[in-house]
Amino acid sequence: MSQENKTKRPSLEEEKVVILRAQSGDRAAAEQLYSWFGLQIFRSVILARLPDVDHAEDVLWDTFRIVFEKIEQFQNFDRSIFFWIRRIAINLVIDTYRKRVKQSKIAESILARDALSEVMSVPESSPDQGLIDKDARSLIELSLSRLHTRYAQALRLRLLEDKDREECADIMGVRVGDFDVIFHRACVAFRDNYPP
Repeated sequence: MSQENKTKRPSLEEEKVVILRAQSGDRAAAEQLYSWFGLQIFRSVILARLPDVDHAEDVLWDTFRIVFEKIEQFQNFDRSIFFWIRRIAINLVIDTYRKRVKQSKIAESILARDALSEVMSVPESSPDQGLIDKDARSLIELSLSRLHTRYAQALRLRLLEDKDREECADIMGVRVGDFDVIFHRACVAFRDNYPP
């Protein structure tokens, strides 16, 4: 870190003066809080937990936006405001990961529906629908029998038995992230083997 970026850690009394000014709407005081804690929050709190610089910068921006929006709520002058800012940053990092998981679940759901619809899609008005479904089921089972057993198991659990990811991972004795990898590879392998 260069010499000009090193900022002396303020005393609690100095913090209190600046916080009270920020609470009364003083923009210079808000900037002072950022100059005291921004870099440290970014490096030691956010980037340490979210090692993607672009996402980490977004979280830092959101952290201080929330700090300045809610600064009136800060009352604990017995310890540094750093810890309050740190908690906000950590919560935002957690929210970022939750959004990623949600997006991953949505992507997985789309992938699963896509895999099934490629296999099972026939017009609903067909009078032979029952026979077609039975034939498609036979072809699916034949294709599954040609896959690696773990791939076939992942597809059966997730798509045919409609179990959630956590349940599938538990049954297969793997972590959820590992199940996601197995499931994705299984979908790719299935597409390569269907129709048999």
